[in-house]
Amino acid sequence: MQRITRIAFDSNNPDIISQLEQYHSLLLLLKPHLTERTFSILATPKLIDNQQYVGWYTDLEGQPLLLDNIVNQSQKGEIIQTLQTRLNDIETAINLMPLSNEEQNLVSMWLPKIKSSSNLIYVINDEPVIVNTFQEDVQPEPAPIVAPTPFWRWWHFLLLALFLVGLLGLLWYLFCPLAKPKIVPAEPVSTPVISAPVEEKQPEPAPVPATKPQEPEPTVVPEPIAKSEPAPTPTPAPVPVPKVKNPPNCITKEEMKKDSNPSKMVMVFDNSLSMTVTLNEPPQEVEKYFQYMSYGYGRNMSEQDRIAYEKRMTRLPTRLSSSKNVATSSIDKIQQNIDISLVTLTSCPAADVSPFYNYTNRGTLKRKIKRLTPTAAGGGGTPLYSGLQKASQMLDGVKRDDYILIISDGEDNCSKNNICTLANYIASQKPRLKINIVDIAGEHKIDCIANATGGKVYIAQSPKDMIKQMNKAVSSLKINRPTCQ
Repeated sequence: MQRITRIAFDSNNPDIISQLEQYHSLLLLLKPHLTERTFSILATPKLIDNQQYVGWYTDLEGQPLLLDNIVNQSQKGEIIQTLQTRLNDIETAINLMPLSNEEQNLVSMWLPKIKSSSNLIYVINDEPVIVNTFQEDVQPEPAPIVAPTPFWRWWHFLLLALFLVGLLGLLWYLFCPLAKPKIVPAEPVSTPVISAPVEEKQPEPAPVPATKPQEPEPTVVPEPIAKSEPAPTPTPAPVPVPKVKNPPNCITKEEMKKDSNPSKMVMVFDNSLSMTVTLNEPPQEVEKYFQYMSYGYGRNMSEQDRIAYEKRMTRLPTRLSSSKNVATSSIDKIQQNIDISLVTLTSCPAADVSPFYNYTNRGTLKRKIKRLTPTAAGGGGTPLYSGLQKASQMLDGVKRDDYILIISDGEDNCSKNNICTLANYIASQKPRLKINIVDIAGEHKIDCIANATGGKVYIAQSPKDMIKQMNKAVSSLKINRPTCQ
């Protein structure tokens, strides 16, 4: 894997850190569903130079060249067409993927950013590679285009309007009754007849008989009705609020808010090929299998026997599958104010480093661990020296208590440097940095790391041991305080 370019990285900007975490999650989500050629257009970011830069890497081999620097327009057009084809393939694959709501939101948010014109497009042997700049694609609003109207159309509309007005006036005159004058016939003139007035006799009023004046009826004053006072409503007794029993040694939210410089933790996870070995075989059989893998023993086996032997030695549960399950469950027990980073030991020469994940992004961290897959690229290997060195550089260990948890089945086989000397140097420079080890192989080859930093070693050679020893390793770091209710 070669580096295309590097871009300055502001490790104090939470927005950039969050975008980098989301982009890592997007790559992990898409990779199993894309062909190797389609996935190659997405460069892989890695933090380098003490998190001062983001290095962009690719598996393509050749000299990287910016697309804008290509002079041959025909070649440039073909590369742009290839880029568009790859992007269409990614969209097609996404439409066929079974996605959760969270994954759907992640894809919907990042697909436009992948297509953003603000990204850098590099070309390696005519293959395009996108380097994301994590910048918004701001397009200027186009000015409205006003098409000029030919002059003759104005005369056309004017003549048509005059014709319609004349037609309406003719129809109004012919058919509208209000337009015609009404002829009112003359009323006949009649001569009034004058007659003498006739006097009308008014009838005389009838005599009114004298009546006895009625005495006024006595007024009956109603007796006042006595009002009865309403019975007092009984006040309900207050319902007792059940007291929440907090777990012992819990940490309150106020304590977490007041802690302006909380501890941090780095999990160093062995993702090498040796982790694919089953946990259901004794150490002697595992050692024979490693000899078989390293020196080609079993040449006298038939092809069928060789396949059966490899299936038996790699059947579930493996060291890797159990380590994943235990690591993801342990992450939930670490208190909420502690950010966690992941350093993976996949192949030589160097370990891979992720940014720190806060409490709300721990789901992304767990998905990253679950998708870890060993690879034989570069000959494999366990770059433990590089992983320990990088993990210690990410932590303070002087002004606060910081922690490293190593989950591995063996020693470094990528570097000739002495890892015990490195552990002693870390202890002298960072006295408050503590390192615990979960040793899956139980060979005690890296105990010096824990001994130098005041940590402990926990041996786990079965699935039950893994759970038990992992819980002990986290508990002894004293970073698993539950949150008070």
